Amino acid sequence: MSRNKQTVERYLDGFRRHDHGQILSCLTDDIEWTVYGAFHLTGKQAYDAAIEGPGFIGPPTLNVVRLVEQDDVVMAELTGSVTRDTGEVMRMSMAEVFVMRDGLIAQRRAWVIELKEDDYR
Repeated sequence: MSRNKQTVERYLDGFRRHDHGQILSCLTDDIEWTVYGAFHLTGKQAYDAAIEGPGFIGPPTLNVVRLVEQDDVVMAELTGSVTRDTGEVMRMSMAEVFVMRDGLIAQRRAWVIELKEDDYR
């Protein structure tokens, strides 16, 4: 496995456990995180504050369907779930683009689709 894919796997493992130190160790200082339709932020301090998003409790379950790498970009297809602060479980499908710099994540771009009926709706 390439260094970039190893970093992404380590990052995802940290996110599954809300391990802020592990997550932040995978990021450049000028990290940019965009979740389309939701937010955009820049820098490790802002990233750290957003790890445990408002309206959710506990870490998410994240399953890697596939990781694809070209040059300094790793793309991930993920499925998962997370518990809302109401106790409801949100199931989701995600596509993520990780732009890497020197083995660290410099940009994370995410598309998150909530699944309300089955594996595709």
